[in-house]
Amino acid sequence: MSQRRPTPEGIASAAKRVAPHVTKTPLLPLDWQGRRVWIKAECLQQVGSFKLRGATNRLLLLTEKEGARGVVAFSSGNHAQGVAIAAARLGISATIVMPADAPAVKRDATLAAGARIVEYDRETESREEIGARLAAESGATLVPSFDDVDIIEGQGSAGVEIGEQLGRSPSRVIVPCGGGGLSAGIALALAQAQVITAEPEGWDDMARSLEAGEILSVAPDAPPTRCDALQTKRVSVLTFEALHDSGASGVAASEAQIAAAMAFAARHLRLVVEPGGAAALAAVLAGRAGPLDDDTVILVSGGNVDPLLYAEILRSSAGR
Repeated sequence: MSQRRPTPEGIASAAKRVAPHVTKTPLLPLDWQGRRVWIKAECLQQVGSFKLRGATNRLLLLTEKEGARGVVAFSSGNHAQGVAIAAARLGISATIVMPADAPAVKRDATLAAGARIVEYDRETESREEIGARLAAESGATLVPSFDDVDIIEGQGSAGVEIGEQLGRSPSRVIVPCGGGGLSAGIALALAQAQVITAEPEGWDDMARSLEAGEILSVAPDAPPTRCDALQTKRVSVLTFEALHDSGASGVAASEAQIAAAMAFAARHLRLVVEPGGAAALAAVLAGRAGPLDDDTVILVSGGNVDPLLYAEILRSSAGR
């Protein structure tokens, strides 16, 4: 029996399902270098990132018995918050496996939503193994951050909104990419658009995988990055195949370019953007995402940034 795959039809259904539970985030115009491009501001989504979309879709599809046994998720923060909030709204208990070095702003928000946190060391322990064990012990449903059809289809609702707001299919969409759930969902929702994934340098495994035609992992000696939301060491078959089959490609941005994009978003868009959420904007501003036109859409995927780090980045960019 073949494995189930995300589909455009599934995304259309998910978009209708989650619409009452998520914010239809704005598509903001940005006049830049003689072009008007568009910013999909998922940093203004409830809980501060697009992750609420997929989590809500997945939890709405649980049976009553499954809901009663609770859910388990693993995340550095944004998926954690999405699952925690969706679970709280539906009266479902949630346990989140979270790295010990996750930003405090994300940890605190997850706890405030009523979820239980189990910490792990991202250098020496596997969040997937811990999550699977906890789910098996309690009978809870494991809710992956990207390797799940219902999660991908829920994230694809952002693509449905883009098409509705723009009134046509965009020519290209540049999307921050960790595990690829958002970019895969958008590629399926907007089949006529060229999807370009954006990742931090050294963590651009999706870009390298798409170029190679097979899944490649992040190198063991990958450099440190502030993009905690994009620190996925290996993408899934589901997300890779959806992007590969759509003809997607990928680019990478440096830490300096990402910081500059965060400052740019604050000055020119009045948006608070976290490092991972700024990866696509960084690639565009650095000229790494190819030629732009008036049908180009840039995803700003999250705004859950540590206040001290954010202040430091804005201060260091002052006057540039």
